[in-house]
Amino acid sequence: MRSEPTPVLKPKWYLIPVRVLLVTFIVTLLSFAISLLLGIAGIVLAARLRHVTHPNLTIAYRHIALPAAAMVAGVVVISACVMEVRRYRQLKTLRRMEDQMQRAS
Repeated sequence: MRSEPTPVLKPKWYLIPVRVLLVTFIVTLLSFAISLLLGIAGIVLAARLRHVTHPNLTIAYRHIALPAAAMVAGVVVISACVMEVRRYRQLKTLRRMEDQMQRAS
């Protein structure tokens, strides 16, 4: 039994920014949460070692989590743009090849 190959969908250029922004938002949010957790744990540990009863946990937001998330967002935006443009070009080429093969047969 021979199955028909699935056709390659026509790539849509206007979906590139949507996917880039979605991936950037999700990864940035995740990196903010992880760096905040690690920042709070580090500040609490340092406060315990110095016998401080009430550590200032806003340092974890301002000086650890926010800069870390901003750096990750910058890296993710650039890498997601590169990957999405590459994917778009690949799909476009595959679509053209499929059209040529259909016309030849």
